[in-house]
Parts: sequence; C-alpha cells; structure tokens
Amino acid sequence: MEVYSNEQEQTAALRNFFTSNGKALAAGLVIGIAALGGWRIWVSHQESNALETSARYQQLSEAMNADKPETLDALAAFVNQTHGSYGALAAMNLAKVYVDGGHLDKATQQLEQGLKDSDDANLQAVMRLRLARLQLQQNQADDALKTLDSIKGDSWTALSADIRGEALLSKGDKQGARAAWSKGIDSDASPALKQMMQMKLNNLS
Repeated sequence: MEVYSNEQEQTAALRNFFTSNGKALAAGLVIGIAALGGWRIWVSHQESNALETSARYQQLSEAMNADKPETLDALAAFVNQTHGSYGALAAMNLAKVYVDGGHLDKATQQLEQGLKDSDDANLQAVMRLRLARLQLQQNQADDALKTLDSIKGDSWTALSADIRGEALLSKGDKQGARAAWSKGIDSDASPALKQMMQMKLNNLS
C-alpha cells in the first residue's frame, strides 16, 4: 500500500481513484440498494403469507367437526397444501379426530405427513409419541419402537419410556419393559407418570 506524504497527495489519489472507479462504485451502490429493497419486499411477503396461513389454520381448526365430513376434508386439503409447522399442527388435529372415530390408519397417515412438514424438534417429538401409541394400538410394536428411537431430548425420556415399556411387554419382553419403566421412573417425570409406571412395574411381579 502506498504511503502519502501530505494531504495534497492524498486528495489527488482519492480524486484519481474515484475518476477511475466511479462508475463501478455507482453501479455497486445501485445494486446494493436494489438488493436491500428486494430483501425487504421478500421479508414482507413472507410475513404476510405467515399471517394468512395462521388465520386459515385457526379458521379451519375451529370449524373442524367430526359430524361434518366437509370440515375434515377442508383441513386435510390444508395439510396437503401447507408445509411447515401450521401444516403439522393441522395434521395433529385431524389425527386426533380420526383416532376418536376409530380410523387409526388415517390418523397414522396424518401424523406421518406432519412429520415430513415440520422441522421443529419439539413438535416432531410430540407427533412421534402419538404415532408410536397408534402403532402400538395397531399391534405394530416393532414400528412403535423404531418411532421412539427417533425421539431426541431428555425432556421426552419419561413419556417415551412409558410407551417403550408397553411395546416391549406386548412382545413378551418383560425384562425390557422393566428396564424401560425403571428408566422412566428415574428420569425427570411428573409424579403422576412416575406413579403409573411404578404400578406397571409392580404388575410385572
């Protein structure tokens, strides 16, 4: 880098620099401003879409009625068209209605779709717990165990252990069930859940 001996030389150097590079700098400035404006428009568009999606989810969820199939169809269409947390939440709501109506296969499909749509770890954990319970109800103990293996995070240990114990017991693995429930009791579980798992342990004796 050149070292300028006085202000006059520095001024002359700057003048020459801007004379040689002025057009490029101006173009860069224009591009930068345009990019910033485009970014703001994109962010505004995303926020607007999120608000619309949220409002639509709220509307369809409140209208959902098991006695009105058209409301379930509308929510199912929303799930198919919406990718993200709102789509996953809608899938969970729809799955509950299907479970209550005894349509376990449809409920399973909704939860599996919800898992594809959301990348939120906690939401995924809740869906996997519900899916594992459904798989267990459908005598798919091995599938339920695989689903539980995908749940990460210490906060889900107790709930996962409770279902794991049921799945292992359904396979005739009393020792495995005992280990699962013991792990659940030793975890940071609620008193009610600990008591329930302790009762299951006692029933193994």
